[in-house]
Amino acid sequence: MAKETKQDPSWVKAVGVEGEILAAGIDADARERAIEHARRSDDAYVPPKRPFNFVRWFKATGWRHIVGVVMVVFALFPIVFVVSSSLNPKGTLTGSNALFSKIGLESYVRILTDPQVPFTQWFGNTLIIAGFTAVGTVFLGALAAYSFSRMRFTGRRFGLISIVVVQMFPQMLAVVAIFLLMSSISDWFPAIGLNTHIGLIMVYLGGALGVNTFLMYGFFNTIPASIDEAAKIDGAGHARIFFTIILRLAAPILAVVALLSFIFSVNEFAVASVMLIDTEKQTLAVGLTKLVSNPRYADWSAFSAGAVLAALPVVVLFLWLQKYIVGGLTAGAVK
Repeated sequence: MAKETKQDPSWVKAVGVEGEILAAGIDADARERAIEHARRSDDAYVPPKRPFNFVRWFKATGWRHIVGVVMVVFALFPIVFVVSSSLNPKGTLTGSNALFSKIGLESYVRILTDPQVPFTQWFGNTLIIAGFTAVGTVFLGALAAYSFSRMRFTGRRFGLISIVVVQMFPQMLAVVAIFLLMSSISDWFPAIGLNTHIGLIMVYLGGALGVNTFLMYGFFNTIPASIDEAAKIDGAGHARIFFTIILRLAAPILAVVALLSFIFSVNEFAVASVMLIDTEKQTLAVGLTKLVSNPRYADWSAFSAGAVLAALPVVVLFLWLQKYIVGGLTAGAVK
């Protein structure tokens, strides 16, 4: 058998990987890597690549491509429709049914230059609020998660359960309570009460700490405690371990929490509409809603243009943190 194999020019040399290639035969990519490894060796012989079979390919991976294409089209259609509406010079959605039938930048010019629509102020307010909320959520959530993960104290288990239970209630239930609370605070500390960015940031921090703390807690549990013990032997305290070791190792989950918090702050409407009263202090979610709140004339074209511009910071931040997202979301799932 060995002689016949050596004489057959369609066989190539490899190093004892016949079993590996047979085991990887179901996965086309793994089989290709095994064969390529085999061709670079000198001691054994393996068969060449099998001829392409459409039925076998479709059963193995082909159907996944079809499902992926369908999901991409399903996800991109709303984005394409909004972009088409933003480029439509008319201010209605009825003329946008035919995608990109009319193209113009009048909507973008109108929303950026209209003195009655302070879009740039809304945009700046949104970036400030979302940025400080993301940073504060990451910092405070990491402190709480480190305490729950590394320290043992009375009420620790009850605190973790309370965090999960509180997140079960929708945010709309707390709007009235938040308004009454911030209204009372305004009487004593106007700088952090109603109609202030600081007050809204504090409300966002309180609402986002629960789920984000629990998310980071699961990730911190995957970091070996032996690292902390080695640092303690060298004389490091909890503060030094947290800032110099844990935060660097937990960079993926910190990036994920920052991204989720930033997206939430940009899109949030209910609390922001109650907290921010003055037009120049409002965020994009609240301000853009005014463009379509008039039942007689709703400028959907300008609204779509504003939505496209509002999505740019989120897209940029998502692309910047993309390498951390998958690892940060899945690493805390198992220990």
